[in-house]
Amino acid sequence: MTSSANPNRLVDRFLEMMLAERGAAKNSVQAYSRDLQDYVEFLRGSPADATADSIRNYLARLDALGMARSSASRKLSAIRQFHGFLLSENLSKTDPSQTIESPRKVKSLPEVLSRQEIEQLLVQAAADVHSAKGVAALTRATRLNCLVALLADTGLRVSELLSISLGQVTGDRSALMIKGKGGRDRLVPLSANAKAALQPWLELRTTGDGKPSPWAFPSRGVSGQLTRQHFALELKSLAARAGISTARISPHVLRHGFATTLLNHGADLRAVQQMLGHADISTTQIYTHVQSERLTEAVNTFHPLAHKSSSNKR
Repeated sequence: MTSSANPNRLVDRFLEMMLAERGAAKNSVQAYSRDLQDYVEFLRGSPADATADSIRNYLARLDALGMARSSASRKLSAIRQFHGFLLSENLSKTDPSQTIESPRKVKSLPEVLSRQEIEQLLVQAAADVHSAKGVAALTRATRLNCLVALLADTGLRVSELLSISLGQVTGDRSALMIKGKGGRDRLVPLSANAKAALQPWLELRTTGDGKPSPWAFPSRGVSGQLTRQHFALELKSLAARAGISTARISPHVLRHGFATTLLNHGADLRAVQQMLGHADISTTQIYTHVQSERLTEAVNTFHPLAHKSSSNKR
C-alpha cells in the first residue's frame, strides 16, 4: 500500500475494475471518470490520504458553486465507490466516505391549480362532449371528460388511473380498489361527479378496432391501454381550450389539486395520506406547506397590521 501513487492512476485502476468486474456501461464509466478527476484535482494529493473533512470540503465547494443537490449526490456516490475500492485493494488504510451523509434533497412545493381553475377544466371537458360531432370525436371527448373527472375527484396517480381494469369500474361502485406503489392496496371513494362522468364513457368505450380489452381505457397501442404520454397531450390541449397555461398542467397537478382541496376543507392529514397512497405521512405533509405559504401571502396582502408594519420599516 502506498499513498504516493499517482492519483490519476488510482482512478484508472478503479475504472478498469468497473469495466472488467462489474460490467459498467461505457457512459457510466465516462461519468465516473469526470466526477473522480474533478475530485482528485480538488484534493491536490493522493486520494489514499483523503479524510472525511476532505470530502466535506469538496461537497461544500460544490454547494458554493451552486451545484444541484442531485448532481452532488451523484458525485458523492462515485467517491464512495472509489474509496471503497481503494480500501478493498489495500491502496488506502481507511474509507473516509463512510461517515459522509448525502446532500439532503430540498422538496419543492408542488404546482397546484386553484379550485376555480380545476372547475374551468371540468366545465370545458363537459362542454367538449356536448359539442363533439361524430362518433370518434364524441368517444375521445367522453373519455377525456371521464379521465379528468376521475383524477380531480380521486387523486389517483396517472399510472394507477390508466391501469384500471374494466372489472374495477363496472357495476354499482362506490369506491375503487387500487394497487399502488409497493403493491399496497387502498380503497379510493368515487364521488357522484366521478360516477356521473364514468357511466357515459363505459357506454361508449371501445378499443377502436372492435377487439375486447380488459382495460377501462383501452387503446390500439402495444400495451393495449391508453398511455400517459397520450393522455398528458390531451390534457394540455384541454387546458388551452379552458384558458389555462399548458405549462402549469399535468396529470400530477390534478392529483395535487385533489389533496389541497381536501386539506383546505378540513380533511384529516392521515385520511388524505391513505387516499393518495403515500407510504410516509411526510410526503403528504408537503401540502400543508402549500397551505402555510398561501396563508402567509393572504396575511401579508390583506391584514391591515401587516401593511402598517411594512410602512413603519420604510
